[in-house]
Amino acid sequence: MQYTTYQKDLTDSTTFQRDLSSNALKYIALIAMFFDHLFAGFIPQETLLGFVSRIPGRVVAPIFCYFIAMGYFYTSNINKYIKRLVIFAAISHFPYVLYFKLPWWKATSVMWGLALGLIALTIVKSERLPLYLKLALVFVCCMLAYPADWNYIAVLWIMFFGIFRGQLNKQIISFIFIGLFLHIIPEISNLGWHHAYQFGIFLAIPLLIMYKGRRGKKSNLLKWGFYVFYPLHLIILYMLKYIVFT
Repeated sequence: MQYTTYQKDLTDSTTFQRDLSSNALKYIALIAMFFDHLFAGFIPQETLLGFVSRIPGRVVAPIFCYFIAMGYFYTSNINKYIKRLVIFAAISHFPYVLYFKLPWWKATSVMWGLALGLIALTIVKSERLPLYLKLALVFVCCMLAYPADWNYIAVLWIMFFGIFRGQLNKQIISFIFIGLFLHIIPEISNLGWHHAYQFGIFLAIPLLIMYKGRRGKKSNLLKWGFYVFYPLHLIILYMLKYIVFT
């Protein structure tokens, strides 16, 4: 019995060394997001330094899209989950447009795209809606997400991460297809080769592969941390930018 227990502990320890918990991935995403937004606001994006500095931050959107999709299956109340995202999308709107100097009526933060992605996944997983209505409603979600950072790309990533839950190969293939053909190629074509840093989204693939479903230590701070951290870090960066450049 003692040997069996020791063997199990050794196996668990080895497994933990080879995978990433959801907590670890979220911390990686939060840190990468902070520095990505810092570099976006303080370094000219047309320079080589600006180009290189934006590459690591490309992992943020894929990671959070993935966890939004997985959250659909673990939440006890999908309506509250959607409502929470919509509320924080509203809270984050002005910090986002102020920091990035965008017209408040033309753009909004990724939080709005994440909320619509979750709505789209809920629609697709519904057993009561006919296929034609699902397609129409998903299209509406994509159109409504257009002003958001990562626009309809976030909606599609969340939707396909959820559709192919438990099928890692299909999740990765759909992620690559959407990211390459609907995001990277159009962005480079429209905005130029200095936007090729978007290839950094593929750095998220090994991180997602290393995630085996282990949550890590339960933390309400981390659970609510992303929602609060997103608008808060934009406000802090906006104030810092105001101090530096005025």
